[in-house]
Parts: sequence; structure tokens; C-alpha cells
Amino acid sequence: MLNRFINACTQFPDKTAFVINGNSFTYTQLSQKISDIRTAIFSLNIPEQKLIGVVAEDDFDTYASLLAAMFSGCGYVPLLSHNPIDRNESIAELADLKLILTPKKDEQIETLCSNKNLTLLETKSLSQSEIDLSLPLNYDEQLAYILFTSGSTGVPKGVPITMKNLEALIQAFLALGYSVSENDRFMQMFELTFDFSVFTTFAPLCIGASVHTVSSEGIKFANVYTTLEEQNITFAAMVPSVINYLRPYFEEMNFENLKYSLFCGEALIADVAKEWKQCSPNGVVVNAYGPTEATVFCMMYDCHDNMNLNKTYNGSVSIGKAMLNTDIIVVDENLKALPSNEKGELCITSAQLTPGYWKDEEKNKEAFFKHIVNGKEKTFYRSGDLALYDDEGDFMFGGRLDYQVKLYGFRVELGEIEHHARTFSGVTNTAALVYETETGSQMLYLLLENYDVDFTSLKEFLATKVPHYMVPSKIFSLPSFPFNNNGKVDRKVLQNKLKELGET
Repeated sequence: MLNRFINACTQFPDKTAFVINGNSFTYTQLSQKISDIRTAIFSLNIPEQKLIGVVAEDDFDTYASLLAAMFSGCGYVPLLSHNPIDRNESIAELADLKLILTPKKDEQIETLCSNKNLTLLETKSLSQSEIDLSLPLNYDEQLAYILFTSGSTGVPKGVPITMKNLEALIQAFLALGYSVSENDRFMQMFELTFDFSVFTTFAPLCIGASVHTVSSEGIKFANVYTTLEEQNITFAAMVPSVINYLRPYFEEMNFENLKYSLFCGEALIADVAKEWKQCSPNGVVVNAYGPTEATVFCMMYDCHDNMNLNKTYNGSVSIGKAMLNTDIIVVDENLKALPSNEKGELCITSAQLTPGYWKDEEKNKEAFFKHIVNGKEKTFYRSGDLALYDDEGDFMFGGRLDYQVKLYGFRVELGEIEHHARTFSGVTNTAALVYETETGSQMLYLLLENYDVDFTSLKEFLATKVPHYMVPSKIFSLPSFPFNNNGKVDRKVLQNKLKELGET
């Protein structure tokens, strides 16, 4: 990956690398900043340093710091200054951080460094050094980054990705044959703690294209619209919730130069995708799939027209086929591979697959297993997602295993209830959730966003589509659904609201 970036800097020194809050930065300026930070890192002479913390801001210095960490022979660990200090301290301890890079002074980060005896390097006013983008020794073997996500035990769960994994993602993306070049403008709307940011930052920099970040000030979704329009974006990677939110404004949108709308991170609802396609009349809708553990995404489905968008499961667009150097299987509860049209857990082996969770052997034993493919034993990752594949080899996403619950002794797929509720109501955001009362009994609730029509008719419709035990006990409308920092519907917040709703 770094080789590709070096080539882009050499070929396109005066082209724009980043546009951030209206300010443009060339590949030469980026090379200079990386070199300045790298020189400062080396001058500190910190022994046995494998990972460097980077305070993640929508800032040129932050993006240069990610690359400077890699060029220093280290992986980066993104930290959010607005996270609770206890969480950042846990991450710093787990990653054995010795150094944190920050573009500006921040009281919380200064406290973190003081509490944990870490070195803090402010990058804004460093001395200018000679530009040096030489590769570190054995960089192919080094970590690229570690992302820490929420762990079920309360301890952050670390997913390490190597430089080989990251190169495999870039290679697989370019092998798709998409019409992208140094003249393209990629949108980057994600916090750097979300894995989608890895693709939207590094893929364009590997081909000499420009990265246009979406401001975090104000309303994020409105800023996406503004960025698409004013920055003349040609490649937009988004989570589906973004267009769900923008749906009321579709008639005003016409992005003629948008070549690719790539969606990942959630199920892509076919009806909404068809409407979005009208906003991008010359573009291709792409539905991607992949967990953080497989370096952003490893499956792809191109939708050139509505015929492609008609290949669905529970209203969600197909997630297509495996990308280069990836194999996908669907297994039953005993990890036995299933044939086509049988639903089970989607499992992945790939050149993009993490070497394993960071310092968590128990989790590794649960999540990875060996399986024979074409006579060769490979390591597979259990995604926790339900899927099946059709006779054409295209995979369908069937929701999370966690969304498949036992209710009254029956196995219930919450995604099926949500699909039928969307069909009847026309509401995109729906959530079927199980509420456990104080007496231990379970009730099925259905939440819809901003839906105040007759709930009785909706219940009667559901009764014609699903068994009686899948008809919700209660239906509620919320003015708006909560979203997390990455633009996904926050089901944990919705789950927490059930107690309040259950008492009404």
C-alpha cells in the first residue's frame, strides 16, 4: 500500500490529495507533513514502539499522522478526544502505546498522557525536514492499524490489520475494474475509528485521487449532501442510513458526475436504493459487505440498473460474491458447509483477514476455525451474520445471528418482521426488538420512525405474513431513530428505550 502511495506522490506532486473544510492540500504538501512528523517521531527514539496513538480529528495533520506512523514502521491506533477518558486509557494500555500524536492541544488527551506516562507530540508547528518517504524495514510484516470496538465484557476489543491485509484490500478493489483514476474525487465521511474510513482515505491516495472530508460541524447528513454537490464527488462511500435520512430530499438531487455510490455497514434496502439511483443517473450503486476483521469489505455486488436491485432477501439487496483472494462459505451450527439456498452463518477466509483479536486468545478460539477448501486447509472467520447463496453464486444477507432470537420456544428472525413492516408502512427505519419484563417473560415490540398511521391495520397485515408468535405485542412510533457516530441506526439505544416504552 505504501509503495502505491509513494508512486502517487511521485506521479502527481501538484494534484490535490485532501480537501478539508474548504482547504486544499497537494501530494507534495502531504509528503512534506508526513516527513516532518516521521522525523519528529524518530528524534524521540522511543524503544520497542509498534503502535502509535493518533488523536482523530477532521484535520490535515491527523491524516498525515496516520501515514507518518506507518512510514515509521508502526501501526496507528485512532483515539477520540471526546471519548470517556477511561476508555482511552484502556485502549492505550491494551495497545501498549508510548506515543500519541495530536494536531492540537486537548485537555483530555493531556490528562491521558499524564496518567499513563505517555509522550505527547503536537504536530502543527514542527520544523520542516527533508522529504523522505523511504519504506521502513520489513514494512510488509508490520501492523497497519488496530481499531478498538466495543467488547461484550466492557473491555474494548482490538482488531489488528497488517500492511499485507491493507494491500490485499487495495489490490482486490482495483481488480474490480472500476473506472477510477487520479482525476476522481472520493468522499470521506467517517470517523477514523470506523473501518470504512480506511478505504475512503487510503484507496484514493493509492491512485493519486483526492479525498474530500465531510465536516463534523452541524448536521452530518446535511453536510454529506453539501459535499456531494459542492465538491462534485465522483465516488461516494456511505452507510445506507445516510440515504435513508436524505430520502425526503431526493427530488432536489441530481449528481450527474457521481460514478459510484458504494454502500456498506448495514443492509441496503432495495426500494431506497432504486430511488437513490435516480439521484445518480449516470452512476452505479454498489453494495459491499465485510466485517472489520476482513479489512473493511471483501464482497461486492454491482447494481447497474433496477434489475440488479431486484435480487433481494427480506427487501435487502444482495451482497454479491467474494472479491479477489477471498472465499466465502455458509455453515450450520456444527460448522458444516451448506449448499445453495440454505441459510446459515457466513464465514470468511481471505488475504484481508486479521491475524486474530489483539491479546484475546479466548475470543480467537470462538471466532476462527479450520476448513478444507479445494484440498487445502484454511482459517475461516465466523462473521456472526446469517446468509445464503443462490444458484448463481450471489450471497444474500440475512441479518445478525443476534437478531435471530428464541421467542415462546420458536426461532424468530427479527429482520423478517422488519421487512414486512417496511413493506406495509413505507417507513425505511424499523426495528423489531425483544423486551424482557421484570417477571422474566418476553414480549416482541416493533418500533417505526415517524409513523403515526393505524397500528391496528399494520398488525393485521403482519398477521397475514408471519406466524402468530412473530406478530408484535406492541407497536410504537419514535419521532426519529438514534444514530451512532458512523451513521448506523443505534439498536443498543433503541433496546435501552424498551423499558421506558414497556411501562407505557
